[in-house]
Amino acid sequence: MFKKVAFAVPVAILALSSSVAFAAETARSSINISATVPSSVFHAQPVTPGFGDNEKMAYNVVDGTLGSLREMFDVKHTDGAVGAYVEGGPQPLFNGTDSIALTYTFNGVELTETSKEVVSEALAKPGTRAELVIAAAKPAAGKSGNYTATPVVIFDAIPKVGP
Repeated sequence: MFKKVAFAVPVAILALSSSVAFAAETARSSINISATVPSSVFHAQPVTPGFGDNEKMAYNVVDGTLGSLREMFDVKHTDGAVGAYVEGGPQPLFNGTDSIALTYTFNGVELTETSKEVVSEALAKPGTRAELVIAAAKPAAGKSGNYTATPVVIFDAIPKVGP
């Protein structure tokens, strides 16, 4: 029995010193969390979190076109319809020298610099989901480069008409 106790004590001490050594080493993971809780009266927000942070239009080498950007938006306005426009007008892709025209449509309505109704009062009141599509014209031959654009799409609450 003495041998068993003598053997058990060094193992316990070894186990204790090992756990102390492991406790000195740590691993950390920073987690940035955000949440947006929209207004119950009016909102228009992309379904995909982070949409707009860094979008890319893929180039198709076979036909020389750029793919469209598509994103669904949750839209609601309990007191009327919803309008939308592109701040400053439809902005093209630009590489410092050349540009590629972009067409912006929301819920099938082409957006310009002037607000247009994009969701009717009947659909906006309970809330609906509608698609934003940004499509590029075909780039001109030989006009290679890195093109960028930073458009701002504004959604506005159109007041209810009548009772």
